[in-house]
Amino acid sequence: MISALRDRRPWLLLFSALIVLLDRLSKAWVGSHIPEGGAIVVIPRVFRITHVLNPGAAFSLFTNSARPTLTHWLLTGFSLVAGLVVLLVLLRIGRRFTATTIALALILGGTIGNVWDRLRYGVVTDFVEVRIIHYHWPDFNMADSAIVIGGILLVLDALLSSQHEEQSA
Repeated sequence: MISALRDRRPWLLLFSALIVLLDRLSKAWVGSHIPEGGAIVVIPRVFRITHVLNPGAAFSLFTNSARPTLTHWLLTGFSLVAGLVVLLVLLRIGRRFTATTIALALILGGTIGNVWDRLRYGVVTDFVEVRIIHYHWPDFNMADSAIVIGGILLVLDALLSSQHEEQSA
């Protein structure tokens, strides 16, 4: 009974659902307040909220594919498989809060958010545009942010864990 109360999987899944909800709400707001191709300047020459429909992958990869329908279904299929794998791993190891389980919850929520767009609309809505000096970062969204933060957290956790193991040996 006590171990069931300590099981963090429901909280981690709720965290993933919160990521999906924030992603859906932010994309809905952008869709209803900014015309496609439009933008709201937040910090001139640095940060804008835009409305871009991305048929490709993260960072607009594969946007100009010679076979857009095939690309769409390959990206959707890959995302569904990756999401399922992340969910299964999270269910297997998610009894505790760790950097890894939180990272997986972020990745799961982000993956579901973008797959939702691909299945429902055929494209993903991106809306965050950042420029740093002369570099223009490709537009992205909350789901992309969750996936990237989750990935960075996984890498940091792996590096710190291996560093800790080396010090213990």
